[in-house]
Amino acid sequence: MDRAVLERIIDDLGAGRTPVLAVEDFPAFSAEATAGNPHVSPATLEDLAASLTAADIPTFERALRAIDEGDLAWLGFKVVYDPAAAQANVDNEVTKKYGEAGSADGQPLVFFCNDAKEIVSSREPSPRDVFQMKDVTRGPSMHNEQFDGLTWVSEPLFDPVRVVLLGASDAAAEVAALADHVGFDVVVMDYDPAFLNEERFPTAERVMLHGGTFDELANIPGRPGDYVCVLTRGHMFDPQGCVWAVQNGAHYIGMMGCAGKNSTVHDLVIDAGLTEQDWDRIKRPIGLSFGAKTPAELAIAIVGELVDVRYRQRYSPEARERHEASLGR
Repeated sequence: MDRAVLERIIDDLGAGRTPVLAVEDFPAFSAEATAGNPHVSPATLEDLAASLTAADIPTFERALRAIDEGDLAWLGFKVVYDPAAAQANVDNEVTKKYGEAGSADGQPLVFFCNDAKEIVSSREPSPRDVFQMKDVTRGPSMHNEQFDGLTWVSEPLFDPVRVVLLGASDAAAEVAALADHVGFDVVVMDYDPAFLNEERFPTAERVMLHGGTFDELANIPGRPGDYVCVLTRGHMFDPQGCVWAVQNGAHYIGMMGCAGKNSTVHDLVIDAGLTEQDWDRIKRPIGLSFGAKTPAELAIAIVGELVDVRYRQRYSPEARERHEASLGR
C-alpha cells in the first residue's frame, strides 16, 4: 500500500474532513474482488469512509509505522449489513465459544492487525470481534462469513510477491491464473504473441521479447525478491532463463523438466558462467511431488510450492510451529 494514501487519510481526519477511500487504493473492494459477494461492493468504501473520525487516526498511524518497519500487517474492515444480527450471539456447538455477546456494536470499523496479533482500533472490540479481526492475518480472512450480520475484509500493508514466468507455455498459462488467484503479482515473458496474449494471460503483466529468442531477457532487470519459474516452450530457452534468474538474485528459482533434459541445461548454464552452487539453487523439477502430469495439475504443484516458499519466507520457524500446532498437525 502507498503510504501517501494513509497520510492523506490522516490529514483529512485531523482536519475534520471525510476522507476518500478509493478502490484503486483498496482493491479488496473492487468490482472484480467483490463479484458475487452480496454484502461488499465498491460502494462499501463510501460507508466506511463516512464512519471514520479523528479517533481513527491512531489506526492509520500504526499502519504507517508498519509500512516503514516492513511489518507483516493489514488494515481490516468490519462491514455491517444487519446491526441487530451482528450484535446477537449466533455461535453454534461446533465453533469455539466467545462468550454470550456478539459483535461489540452494529457499526462499521477500520482496524489494524499484524501477524503478532496486535490490534489497533478506535473502539473496544468484543471477544467475537477479536477472533475475526485476528483472522485478517490469513489475508483475506477465512471466517469472514461465520457470523450473521457482518463480514470482514482486509488489505495488506505489504507488497505482494512477484512471480516471473519465463515462457508462455500451456503450463505457464495455468500457473498465471492460479498464482494470481492466491495473491501473487504475476509477470510472464515470451517472444511469440501467438502464445503471449491477453486471452491466455488476462490478469498477468505481459512482457514481449523481440527477435524470436530470449536474448533480450539479459537487458531486463529482475528483483531480488522475485520467484522465477522457468517454463519456456520446448525448454529451448531454459538455460538463459536460469542464468538470468541467478544473476538477478531471485529468491526462488524453479525449472520444469526431466533428469535428462536438466543434465543438458546444467552443462549449458555452467558454460555460461554459473557455478555448481548457483545450479543447486534451482529447484528441479519445479513444484510439489504428487504425480501431476497435465498443465493444470502441474500448475497446482507449482503454485502449491510457491505458496509454501512464501509462507516460509514471511513467517519465522516459531510462528510456523505455532500455526501447525493450532491445526493439530
